[in-house]
Amino acid sequence: MNVCFRGKSCAKILISCLVLTLILTFWIALHLSPIITNGLSVNTSDCKCSSGESNDHQKHVKVMSSMDTSVHRLAVVVPFRDRFDELLTFVPHMNAFLKRQGIDYKIYVINQKDVYRFNRASLINVGFLISRPECDYMAMHDIDLLPLNPNLSYRFPSDGPFHVSAPNLHPKYHYKTFVGGILVISGQHFERVNGMSNNYWGWGLEDDEFYVRLKEANLVVSRPEDITTGINDTFSHIHNPSRKRDTVRLFNQKEITRKRDRKTGLNSVQFRLKSVNELTIDSSPVTVYNVQLICDQSVTPWCQSRPTAAANNSD
Repeated sequence: MNVCFRGKSCAKILISCLVLTLILTFWIALHLSPIITNGLSVNTSDCKCSSGESNDHQKHVKVMSSMDTSVHRLAVVVPFRDRFDELLTFVPHMNAFLKRQGIDYKIYVINQKDVYRFNRASLINVGFLISRPECDYMAMHDIDLLPLNPNLSYRFPSDGPFHVSAPNLHPKYHYKTFVGGILVISGQHFERVNGMSNNYWGWGLEDDEFYVRLKEANLVVSRPEDITTGINDTFSHIHNPSRKRDTVRLFNQKEITRKRDRKTGLNSVQFRLKSVNELTIDSSPVTVYNVQLICDQSVTPWCQSRPTAAANNSD
């Protein structure tokens, strides 16, 4: 009982006790209290992790880290008028085709409901404007052309416009500057060239003018490679040959539409959205936008089928 009466021995014992007390307190705080991370309290007793298993949180983090951060959504823009039979075939076919590729998409059928001649380019401009808030790239898609080969890609064209229906694959058109049928393009690139010309009422040539816009913007059009199915088996062309194309040229239409249009485009297309219909065809959803195009007949009087009607309509 006399060990503590010696000053040095008592001091050593006191210091040792204090050190042991601090170590014990630190160990208890470390192993028994919650961990604070970024202001969030996480109780370690809730983590049931061992060397051979992982909890739901870890699985979620793993999935998120493996995902492509550049998520894109495709707008399939279909210029349309009086093609109901083709629509019944097109929507289920494209639904199955795009789902197999894992594409996030929505089909926008832009139905021209007015007295004017069909204007494919303006309808594509309208479809782009309608779809832009929801989608960051677009397939300008003819309704009578169905892809058959699964290697025809509809993925985001990060390197520039991608012409799915290339001249060596399209059933009908084979000249090297052809970009019609099905062209996939990013929203940024479509805006860069100011969309398509609005001067092309009636059938033909709007794609050729659009090709010049792409070329002047230094946008290189790429096309599918290593497609071995051939012209007859790569696409199904469901165009009804009995349907007459509107190839008539009125006023000075032929002269104007053979030139590069530097005045009209995405920023000048005029239309009224009359109504929207949500349809389901064989379990495949599609949205139909009924639009009325507006024609400035002082600029393009050939928007009317009959020259006499142009003078009586000032829409």
